[in-house]
Amino acid sequence: MVDLSRYKGIIFDMDGTLIDSMGAHMKAWEKTCEHFGYPFDLDYMYGLGGVPTMKTAELLNAKYSKQNDPQEVGQFKKNTWLAMDQTPTLIDDTFQIFNANLGSKKIAVGTGAERSGAETLLGHHGLLGKLDALVTSSDVVNGKPAPDTFLKAAESIGVAPEDCVVFEDTKIGFEAASRAGMDCIMVINGKVQQG
Repeated sequence: MVDLSRYKGIIFDMDGTLIDSMGAHMKAWEKTCEHFGYPFDLDYMYGLGGVPTMKTAELLNAKYSKQNDPQEVGQFKKNTWLAMDQTPTLIDDTFQIFNANLGSKKIAVGTGAERSGAETLLGHHGLLGKLDALVTSSDVVNGKPAPDTFLKAAESIGVAPEDCVVFEDTKIGFEAASRAGMDCIMVINGKVQQG
């Protein structure tokens, strides 16, 4: 297991890092793109993992010269995801790290998901009550790649940014952690990358 002894706080991204939900989100985005006339590019969309839904809609409008209402796009994507009626599983590598550090380090989740969705998913897996803090897109003005999510998480757990480590699965999340002055360990295809 990765050595986290020098850190006082651990911040996990949720989707694709702690919980294996990215596949479902990508299917929901594929249906949303089809509905609103955006070409669906899986690699591009996965790269936007962690970006709040309405911001993603704004980026799609800019990329494909569309004028769709970001709120309408976001609501359609949310409804599509909810209608899929699936519950993602925990990612074993990061879940082991979560459990191994419970009680000895402050633990937070910093996610681009809305608070209601994050609480439902984390609650389903019994993680919500074990967290020292949860920061969602509902809690910050600027989502990832801005550092706000991770800085607010560090503040909420009372740990200086330089004493926190972030686990992330996207480049945008890595950028947000770096901009927050935190080390970042990548989780690729459900596997924690060692050094």
